[in-house]
Amino acid sequence: MKIAVVTGASSGMGREFALKIDKSGLDELWVIARRKERLESLQAEIGIPVRAISLDLTDALSYSEYATLLKQASPDVKMLVNCSGYGKFGTYEDVPLEDCNGMIDLNCKALVNITQLTLPYMSEGASILNLDSLSAFQPVPYLNVYAATKAFVLSYSRGLCMELKPRGIHCMAICPGWVKTEFFDRAETTNNGRVNYFNHTYTATQVVDRALKDLKKKKQVSVCGLPIRNQVRLVKLLPHSLVMKIWCSQQQNKKKSR
Repeated sequence: MKIAVVTGASSGMGREFALKIDKSGLDELWVIARRKERLESLQAEIGIPVRAISLDLTDALSYSEYATLLKQASPDVKMLVNCSGYGKFGTYEDVPLEDCNGMIDLNCKALVNITQLTLPYMSEGASILNLDSLSAFQPVPYLNVYAATKAFVLSYSRGLCMELKPRGIHCMAICPGWVKTEFFDRAETTNNGRVNYFNHTYTATQVVDRALKDLKKKKQVSVCGLPIRNQVRLVKLLPHSLVMKIWCSQQQNKKKSR
């Protein structure tokens, strides 16, 4: 049985990937998130059978359940898309320790756990797509822990891509800028006015379309939008101390303009 697996599929980028990935040759799509009713609603929009798997990936017990499902089905996983994750705006004082740990658990540990458990069921020609962020390329005050987790995802994805070359499996990190999704609903709850300036925003459709095109080209990193790609190039050239100063200035100036 040939399948694709998408985590974080109940909304935002994960849902968009579930709808848009090439399903030709797939027998089933496995979608993972906490909200099962949202996962089940995908069935009406997808032309192949959908297995809705309700798991909380911050709970260690979820991985034994996922491992059992893989062992029972023994599928050939053609694509794994890791989209589970969240962020919080604010300083160390604004963001509770519980949320700091939650971001590390979901953005980093869950991604590694799902990948490690899935890899034995992947064969030559398969792909791993890890949802990352523009913030992976620089430290980001007021989005600090989230940005640090995304730096981990970028490094992990690049290294894993090289390790998997002998197996013919490709891994790509997707590093968008601001995307119009439910991410903001959760991130804003601790904002306290810290993050106010959003230069370029994109839709989930734009980011996913770009990622799937870049996957065909076997790119290790996908960045949607010329302004964002230019920003990545600039960040590589400038000292991070200056990059952070510019970012903080943008947020402060926007706050004053209001």
